[in-house]
Amino acid sequence: MRVMAKNKSHGGSGPSQRQLRVGELIRRTLSEVLMQGDIHDPELNRYSITVGEVQTSPDLKIATAYVLPLGGEGQEDVIALLARNKGELRRIIGRKCDLKFAPDLRFRIDRTFDQMDETRRLLEQDRVRRDVES
Repeated sequence: MRVMAKNKSHGGSGPSQRQLRVGELIRRTLSEVLMQGDIHDPELNRYSITVGEVQTSPDLKIATAYVLPLGGEGQEDVIALLARNKGELRRIIGRKCDLKFAPDLRFRIDRTFDQMDETRRLLEQDRVRRDVES
């Protein structure tokens, strides 16, 4: 009986080093482009947008950017504006990141801060504090 090692890039436990590296490269580039207002859309340029993370598919054809407008206001508007400008953003990403193929960009609201606030709230409960301290 042969035992084969599981290849991480094909159903492993998490993203490959390549996915992480490309995701971070896209995140930094996208942040820079949005911060500098390089997009030809005055509506989008009104917002200050944080790009918290970019996750790529195993084949690097899809990149999902988790974003949040400063102050959390206008989240739906920001997602719609980014989607409307994704062609231009994709061209810029492809050019600046020197990728063979520029990935299709998708945008989602970054819920990390909400999750951190909820975790803090839970940890402040007396019942949880007693369990942690014992």
